[in-house]
Amino acid sequence: MNSVRIRLGMLLLAAIVPGTHAGSVFKGKDLYAAHCAACHGPNGRPVMPGAPHFERSQGLVLPDPVLFSRISDGKRAMPGYRGVLKHEDIMDVIAYLRTLR
Repeated sequence: MNSVRIRLGMLLLAAIVPGTHAGSVFKGKDLYAAHCAACHGPNGRPVMPGAPHFERSQGLVLPDPVLFSRISDGKRAMPGYRGVLKHEDIMDVIAYLRTLR
């Protein structure tokens, strides 16, 4: 049953994110520092009130396609990064976020 869910999740991710790749933690770290750290903190501890505390895994229990959508479209005070970051860049940021817990 889990393997079916994993395959379905990967198909969904591939449908949402063209050219899906695993994501580079190293590129993601640089992108996070440039675009995210001002509000979400350099280590995932939020600077902006209401931002998720990534170091405590807040918001990171969501699947990659949901995180991708939130980063692309924005949420509440966070601006969307569609057109600012490429699809691959967003996947790199997600890969890095997963290391902050």
